[in-house]
Amino acid sequence: MKIPLDYLCVKSGLLCNRCQSLVDSGEVDSFEVKVMQALLELEETQFKELKDSTYYKAIKVNDLLILLVGSGPSMTIQKWIKVAKALQDKLHMKVRIVEKTNNIKNSAIQLLSPARVLGVNTVWLPDGSVQYVIRVSKSERKLLPADSNILESALSKIHDTRVKIRVE
Repeated sequence: MKIPLDYLCVKSGLLCNRCQSLVDSGEVDSFEVKVMQALLELEETQFKELKDSTYYKAIKVNDLLILLVGSGPSMTIQKWIKVAKALQDKLHMKVRIVEKTNNIKNSAIQLLSPARVLGVNTVWLPDGSVQYVIRVSKSERKLLPADSNILESALSKIHDTRVKIRVE
C-alpha cells in the first residue's frame, strides 16, 4: 500500500527526520502511524490486493475512524469491507473506509451506508461561504453508522467545508 511515510519508519515505529517533520507539521497525525502499521500488516498477511491501493488520510471522530483511500485495480467494495472489519479488530474502534473523491455526494453515500442519501443541497450563506446539506430519510435514521453529529464532523473534515445531515 502506498503511504505518505516511509515503510521502514512505519514498521519500526521509529520515525526518520522527514517522517517526523510530517507528523510535527500536522500533515500526518500521530495516531495515523498505528493505522498505517495495521494496514501494512494486513497487506502482508491477509490482503495482498492492498499493494496497489493508496492511503491518503485517517480521520478520527470520537470512536469512529474513517480512512480515505484510493483503490487499486483488484480491490472491490467487498474486500474493503473485510479490511475494515480486520482493522476494527486490530484497532478496537469502529472503522469506515471511504474512497477519496471530490464529490460530496459520493463520500456521503459511502460513509452513511447502509442508510440511503436522498440528495445533497448546496446552501450559499450570507458571508459567501457554502454549506452542504445531506438529506436522509427519517425511516433510515437508525441505519446511520454513527450519530449524525459525528458523521457531519467527519464529512466536514474530509471536504474541508461545512456539512449538515438533515433527517426528513
